Amino acid sequence: MKKSSLVALVLGTVSGVLFALGMCMALLPEWDAFRPGIALGCIGLVLGLITLVAWRRMEHKAPIRFSAKTMLAVVVGIVGALALGVGMCLSMVWGKMAAGIVVGLVGIVILLCLVPLIKGIKK
Repeated sequence: MKKSSLVALVLGTVSGVLFALGMCMALLPEWDAFRPGIALGCIGLVLGLITLVAWRRMEHKAPIRFSAKTMLAVVVGIVGALALGVGMCLSMVWGKMAAGIVVGLVGIVILLCLVPLIKGIKK
């Protein structure tokens, strides 16, 4: 394993755990920790961005250039993740199983559309 991969693995895991814990703290009323949860989630997001920048520098890759295609991919990813999350909430939290499955599958299909959008379709 290369050093850059190990660094990305460790920092990515730590940032993901911090973000997830922060969101749980913010969104679970039983925990009564909304503000600390938002702070911890933001720290996780910032650490994730630092991980991305550090990994790209260690791999000697060019910085990410923002184009219309990049922004479209980001928007499609966000919409797909939100649709998948809403489907899970409909099923598990609000007890609307059929609607949750449909919305979740729509989210999965949207996320699957990212592959041809980013990689393209080749013969």
